[in-house]
Amino acid sequence: MKLVCWNVNGIRAALNKNFREFFEEEDGDIFCLQETKAREEQVEMGWMEGYHAFWNAAEKPGYAGTAVFCKTKPSSVRYGLGSPEHDQEGRVITLKFRGFYLVNVYTPNAQNELRRLNYRQQWDRDFLKYLNSLEEDKPVVFCGDLNVAHQEIDLARPKQNRNTAGFSDEERAGFSAYIDAGFIDTFREFETGGGHYSWWSYRSGARSKNVGWRLDYWCISQTLRKRLKSSIIRADVMGSDHCPVVMELK
Repeated sequence: MKLVCWNVNGIRAALNKNFREFFEEEDGDIFCLQETKAREEQVEMGWMEGYHAFWNAAEKPGYAGTAVFCKTKPSSVRYGLGSPEHDQEGRVITLKFRGFYLVNVYTPNAQNELRRLNYRQQWDRDFLKYLNSLEEDKPVVFCGDLNVAHQEIDLARPKQNRNTAGFSDEERAGFSAYIDAGFIDTFREFETGGGHYSWWSYRSGARSKNVGWRLDYWCISQTLRKRLKSSIIRADVMGSDHCPVVMELK
């Protein structure tokens, strides 16, 4: 089973680039998109055959949003965390399959000068609580742009970015809480070194110089570790300031 995660930074913009070609060539079983910036009716996806589509758009037009496309129909779908505080920006979609829950998430950014850090910390606590509640029923797979580089090896310039959005001590602790709760950062099961990133600024040729951050993740419950086949970053795929991350399960 191939699962693909990608912050497309606007699905309509991505469709004008290489999204359709990538989608068809990758032939994933599940595609999880973040930052779609559109409602379903605003996007022409009639070419996408054989997939069930689920969209969660933000109330604010052209902002945030998530979508999931999957070959197997889930037994149930849930949008958001069940909290008015968190559910106005279309950031979470949960699909229930026979063997696991799939959660697609676009984590809020702490923003410049960490002005949204308090909210971000509350989000991290509530999201972990939500994951734990799902795991009481069956294993959990979650993915998305988590808007944090967990360790110093997860960004090119850790010293210069200490305590900036995405690399504050508080945000890193929020991700550590997922690991402490037993979830596995699947990429680190296969690659322990640095230099592997999934987001690059559009400024100063950062991508060509590989001055990036690893912000996009596939994480799984411990009980799914035996099914983990691969977890890679597709840095060669253009079309967004993020690149796809791809996980395979046996």
